[in-house]
Amino acid sequence: MKLLAIETSSDACSAALAIDGDIISRFQVAPRRHAEILLPMLDELLLDGGVSIAQLDLLAMGCGPGAFTGLRIAAGVVQGLAFSADLPVVPVSTLTALAQCGWREYGAKKILAGFDARLREVYWSACRLNEDNIMTPVADERVCLPEHIPLPEYNGWLGLGSAWHSYADVLSKKLGSCCQQWHDDHYPHAFDIAVLGEYAYAQGRAVAAEQVLPVYLRNEVAKKSQPIFEKG
Repeated sequence: MKLLAIETSSDACSAALAIDGDIISRFQVAPRRHAEILLPMLDELLLDGGVSIAQLDLLAMGCGPGAFTGLRIAAGVVQGLAFSADLPVVPVSTLTALAQCGWREYGAKKILAGFDARLREVYWSACRLNEDNIMTPVADERVCLPEHIPLPEYNGWLGLGSAWHSYADVLSKKLGSCCQQWHDDHYPHAFDIAVLGEYAYAQGRAVAAEQVLPVYLRNEVAKKSQPIFEKG
């Protein structure tokens, strides 16, 4: 299995190449420079991995939620590559990818993943580790005021993401003993998109290029979402 993963939903831009389970990646925090650095990053990864686009089996992308422009960049690049090489695509939740990072970096099995969604709201998801060491949401992702996040069952959750940078006081007050530790300086990473992408592909959750759409969660944006490219 050869998989190329892309993640550009936040201020960070990253890409990862997985070849038979071994993953190499590139990551750079570069606000508003994703369009400039993503393609050179992909070229460098493919060169280091000794493979071409035509030799890949699968593409994966962080499909959101996240920044509008970043998600459109990822979708456009992935659709272009998928159409050119006739490759399937696995869309991966950026919130779930952030939770997977929490397991990879901290060994945490219960993650509250949250991004600052602007407009005084947060993108929010609670994820738990399954028997395959893959983070899985325990409820639907949502966008809401930080005061309105749902309380998870039990204690011992780890908070991760920019929601804590912007709303730590509100979130800690709301969550109480459920979540007493958090890290607010983490971004979704293509390394984890690759891990989750391989798992989703094995479960039959790949889609055709024309079905690749960013996920914004906010209804007024999501209703306007259209494929970035039309095939033909």
